[in-house]
Amino acid sequence: MSPRSFSRTTPSITASEQLRQLRRQAKLSQLDLALMSGISQRHLSCIETGRAKPSPGTLHNLLMALNAPLELCNSVFLASGYAPRYEATPLSSPSMEAVRDAITHLLHANNPAPAIVLGSQWEILAANASAGVLFELVGLSTDAAIGLNLLVTLLEPGGLGDHLSNAEEIRLIAWQRAAREALSNPGLATLLKSLPAPQEASTLANEPPPLVLTRIDSMHGELKFMSTFTTFGMPLDITMESLRIEHLIPADARTWEVMGRRYEQLKR
Repeated sequence: MSPRSFSRTTPSITASEQLRQLRRQAKLSQLDLALMSGISQRHLSCIETGRAKPSPGTLHNLLMALNAPLELCNSVFLASGYAPRYEATPLSSPSMEAVRDAITHLLHANNPAPAIVLGSQWEILAANASAGVLFELVGLSTDAAIGLNLLVTLLEPGGLGDHLSNAEEIRLIAWQRAAREALSNPGLATLLKSLPAPQEASTLANEPPPLVLTRIDSMHGELKFMSTFTTFGMPLDITMESLRIEHLIPADARTWEVMGRRYEQLKR
């Protein structure tokens, strides 16, 4: 088993500043956060101004109430003079066997609809057979998904984004989502800077649908998908927190028929 490592880089800003920024990002007043964390507003004020040092337990309660990413929690603990609490265990580690089994089950159960596993940088870590079918239907290799970065292939010319009927819309949504995540993910922020920013949507529907569909131009015509995500509940590991499975659920009978037929052909 490979050793589990903590980031021990000294944070550039103090713990009190980080807590204050997190509270403001969450749009909570000091009173709101104090009530959620079980401390007095006065004590929270002293913590945010650096006049009081929170105990590890108080710090934990504050960070959980703020729903702070675990990697950022480590930064706050370090800035407070405490050891980081949360590990980043490699997905290949023996201790993650149950997680890998769960992922495999979810991917297989989603067939004949495509599903992919994404890491914290939007890298594709795994995909089901139907994801390969979808790539084949747009003229790409069936195993092209593995090792690909979803954000890169959506935003850069020559990637999967070029096969979307509503590329402008999907690229903008992906960019906005990644930009929000990049606020607490320096690696993703660096990646975003290297990619072309999408154009603003040129038109807005007078009566927008209940959700945005991913519409893909394929050799069988346009395929329509709804996007849903699965994440692991109550993670206490940075890797676990970063994992998410995107399920592309066919949005009409024709898309179900095309995906189902090609998936059955693949199984033969």
